[in-house]
Amino acid sequence: MAENLSEQEIVRRHSLEEIRKLGIDPYPADTYEINVSAKGILDNYEKRKLDYQNVSIAGRIMSRRVMGNASFVELQDVTGRIQLYVKRDEICPGEDKTLYNQVFKKYLDIGDIIGVKGYVFTTKVGEISIHVSELKVLCKSLRPLPIVKEKEGETFDAFTDAEQRYRQRSLDLIVNPGAMEVFIKRSRIVNSIREFLNEKDNLEVETPVLQPLYGGAAARPFKTHHNALDMPLYLRIANELYLKRLIVGGFKGVYEFAKDFRNEGMDRFHNPEFTQMELYVAYKDYNWMMDLVEEMVEKVALDLHETTAIQVGENEINFKRPWKRMTMFEAIKTYAGVDISKMDEKELFETAKSLGVHVDEKMGKGKVIDEIFGEKAEPNLIQPTFITDYPIEMSPLAKKHREHEGLVERFEAICNGKELCNAFSELNDPEDQRERFEHQLELGEKGDEEAMVLDEEFLRAIEYGMPPTAGLGIGIDRLVMIMTNSHSIQDVIFFPQMRPKGEHSPTLKK
Repeated sequence: MAENLSEQEIVRRHSLEEIRKLGIDPYPADTYEINVSAKGILDNYEKRKLDYQNVSIAGRIMSRRVMGNASFVELQDVTGRIQLYVKRDEICPGEDKTLYNQVFKKYLDIGDIIGVKGYVFTTKVGEISIHVSELKVLCKSLRPLPIVKEKEGETFDAFTDAEQRYRQRSLDLIVNPGAMEVFIKRSRIVNSIREFLNEKDNLEVETPVLQPLYGGAAARPFKTHHNALDMPLYLRIANELYLKRLIVGGFKGVYEFAKDFRNEGMDRFHNPEFTQMELYVAYKDYNWMMDLVEEMVEKVALDLHETTAIQVGENEINFKRPWKRMTMFEAIKTYAGVDISKMDEKELFETAKSLGVHVDEKMGKGKVIDEIFGEKAEPNLIQPTFITDYPIEMSPLAKKHREHEGLVERFEAICNGKELCNAFSELNDPEDQRERFEHQLELGEKGDEEAMVLDEEFLRAIEYGMPPTAGLGIGIDRLVMIMTNSHSIQDVIFFPQMRPKGEHSPTLKK
């Protein structure tokens, strides 16, 4: 093992041995009591100085400057960083004064985790600091941290290879405070949505991840095998069909934060494992759901930023209600300059080719329309916009439009040029649903790998009667990307899927 260690790693292992020789456990098991945080001190010390005369805090050493008999140490906990003032002849937990002087002087390194006690004061240059009276080693770090680079007051990523941030997320969180902040905000976004839906009397539920049939979306699944039952199973691509069964069973409104899995391509907007929130509410339609989505996302923006106007890349996006609404055909006509509303399949293929949109013979009419919209219209939709009234061929689970033949009652919310959510007036006519599934089977026979399968259990459920229902699926990862101004989905997922190290990865493609 030693042959593969760097010089710094060898030195740290030597320090570990020396600490143990001094009789100090570098990985103690007992609880270390903490009564304050770095941010709490920095935010409140000037207002309540007497409250910080006996503090106990723990964290990681991020820098140290030795100045004679004293040292200045930067300590980082989950809330931020604070300076420690350490005089070696004053740090004495119990009777270990001499021992800890040696440890601090010779064997502590950047990255080590320590606990300190003392009092807060302000240095001569005005920096709030902790005067340490007691120090304890809580964890010896055996690997050096990557160095955060600074130039002209600007901080740069500590990783020379950006992909290492995703492969070694622990390090990323240690050295890039902004990375941790993104995930804290992600949690707040989820809690904001959950709070919103609970207040409207919806029930949070759980549905199967392993499914005998995959359904609820047009996507390729991951397949596995259950040994005891000797049967194939699929990781869910969506939870829609199970949630609808709960509506059949009598629930008014149900939702689930679901981990879904799709065996498809990867880029900065797609990860094979992703989080989606799906909501189904009885006796509502897609017009009602549009109003709810506006209200919910506006609330998320306000909860997170205290404003509805958010900077995303070069664009300022405003989530204040109401959002713009236009039909899919209107959007294509506006941005592609063609009216496809009356075209048959052959005309659509020719139109797509003339627009430079790639299509092939495996695609049905709906897929071709989707490709045209995705290439020519969607990238132009920066401000939150509802695209409504999709062709029936694109939406096998949505109810036929009440006014327009050949369309369904469906909308997608598009923001910053990407889909944010998808919603329907749900199809509850079991005979119509069976015909739609059968059409999907025909597309699958033509070679469409994303065509849906026919789910007899779901059809049986809605044959008992499903009330008029509005359904919604919103991509949590996409929403977090927008709300945190993150460039890639890998920035908002703790542990994104990556190619084996050393192979070219597509995850950073623009």
